[in-house]
Amino acid sequence: MDKVALGLDLRDVSYVERWPDVRRLLETAGHRLTVVFVDSSDLVLLRRFSETRRSHPLGRGRDLVEAIKTERQALASLKNEARYVLDTSSMTVHDLKRRVRDLVSGRAERTGTAITLRSFGYKYGPASDADLVFDVRFLPNPHFDPVLRPKTGLDKEVASYVLEWQETEDFLGHLDALLGFLLPRYIREGRAYLTIGIGCTGGRHRSVMIANAVAEKLARHGYPIRVRHRDLRQE
Repeated sequence: MDKVALGLDLRDVSYVERWPDVRRLLETAGHRLTVVFVDSSDLVLLRRFSETRRSHPLGRGRDLVEAIKTERQALASLKNEARYVLDTSSMTVHDLKRRVRDLVSGRAERTGTAITLRSFGYKYGPASDADLVFDVRFLPNPHFDPVLRPKTGLDKEVASYVLEWQETEDFLGHLDALLGFLLPRYIREGRAYLTIGIGCTGGRHRSVMIANAVAEKLARHGYPIRVRHRDLRQE
């Protein structure tokens, strides 16, 4: 076997203390190790435990909030040494599967930093997995136009409405310059993934249009781009 994956968590509490010595032994024996830390926000963890009705491995004598806090403290050193930290708060099972597959296959390293543009609505919560977040709620809102309200930022009429304002053109110009400065430096740092969040109030009009416009600009510069519209189908 040339590739082995081990999943470790606090069901075996003692592994955290033993891990540094085990890692040194494996590396001394010539094995190449990559540590991937799978994380999530406290709110999402609370929801997941509630939905699955599973007990937390540290739950004895603690409520769920205390157990999650204790777990974070116990795993802090492992998170700090991890090469990759995957925040699954906004991921579907398929998103996580794709990211793990990219890491295992080496695709993430061969293709460089994979950039995701994620539109979202603040009324449904922040984009907790985003590395960079830009708030576009200052732009004129198509929601207040009865004709445009049922449409989305994917529709030409909405895109034209948002683009016709000078502040939109100015913002896209400033953002293009900022990302032109930042992205090469993130890539030089060796980041496998970078998520850029674009947020408006409901996540259906302005953020969708702006995310698509930014993705189009970055794609022309040769960056590998994914676009995800988190709240597009919200009412």
